[in-house]
Amino acid sequence: MTNIPGCGHGGWTLIMKIDGTKPDFNYTSPYWTNNETYAVEDGLKGLTEKQSKLASYWNTPFSKICLGMKVNNVTKWIATDHEASSLSHVITHGRYTSTSFGKEAWKSLVNDSLIQVYCNYEGFNVQVEHNFNADAYIKTRIGIVANNYDQCVNCDSCIGFGISFLGCDGHKRYSSCGDILGICTAPENDGETAAFGYVLVQ
Repeated sequence: MTNIPGCGHGGWTLIMKIDGTKPDFNYTSPYWTNNETYAVEDGLKGLTEKQSKLASYWNTPFSKICLGMKVNNVTKWIATDHEASSLSHVITHGRYTSTSFGKEAWKSLVNDSLIQVYCNYEGFNVQVEHNFNADAYIKTRIGIVANNYDQCVNCDSCIGFGISFLGCDGHKRYSSCGDILGICTAPENDGETAAFGYVLVQ
């Protein structure tokens, strides 16, 4: 694949394309934990806005990962070093693995991001606890979660790919890729931006 602004020179392999307005690739989707493809023909067409999961998810080793989010017809890209035998190997077991994109990089994917100030817990298989409501959850397969308090319990916001989000107020957010804020004590500030996401490796 040709040069991608923010990710560098060519040689990138497409892994997945995710429509944040659809549930097909939310956190609980079996596509994150199985070796099944999804709409391969749409993946082979490159960086179009059609969802896909290719066999490269489980058969491509990499040392760098590149992520893109398209919002309002503008695509922003970020990249970082990360070595693994495949993306499946990093995600399928469900255990947390850290990444090193950094908070500002994640924020750059979505203009006027709603991500909060504290915690900034980023990586693969990110999940946080909630003690206001045991049923609440915030999970993302690749992403960052943040909080308005200086701790990582009861986080209210995230940017990511493969999101499932249920606030302690019982309000479920439906963007499976993008930026979400759901504050239990100030729901008037809630918001979410669904993005079309791209995951590539090198």
